[in-house]
Amino acid sequence: MSSHVSSPEITHAPEHASGTGRIWKTFWVLSILTIIELGLGYYLYSQHGGLSHGFTLATKSLIGILTLAKAYYIVSVFMHLGDEIRNFIMTIIVPLCLFIWFIVAFLWDGNSWKNLRNTDAGSREAPKTEKVEHAPEQGAKH
Repeated sequence: MSSHVSSPEITHAPEHASGTGRIWKTFWVLSILTIIELGLGYYLYSQHGGLSHGFTLATKSLIGILTLAKAYYIVSVFMHLGDEIRNFIMTIIVPLCLFIWFIVAFLWDGNSWKNLRNTDAGSREAPKTEKVEHAPEQGAKH
């Protein structure tokens, strides 16, 4: 036979209504940022180089900034880093920034090496070459 324990405690199911507002806010913020990024990217793609280099660079920079804002928001909300104390956040952010800086520095240096490879990088004039006529071979019949 089963035994039943009676208790004066009344239990209720937890209410999740307070968290749904934050979820919807996160959904709309990330959706709007993504739509803006896609719109800017599609505009650049549709122009196929008809834009000035400065405008293209500024638009690509804006897309990068929006991407970083989305990444920050995702880490803040979904990884709950926004609720942590400042020292803990800095413990994670500072090494991450250094890692990103290393990647950028290595890519920059690699591109520089690729462009300067097999050249003297303008440090001296290229040697003058003269066209030399070959002498006829000895023993060849004419």
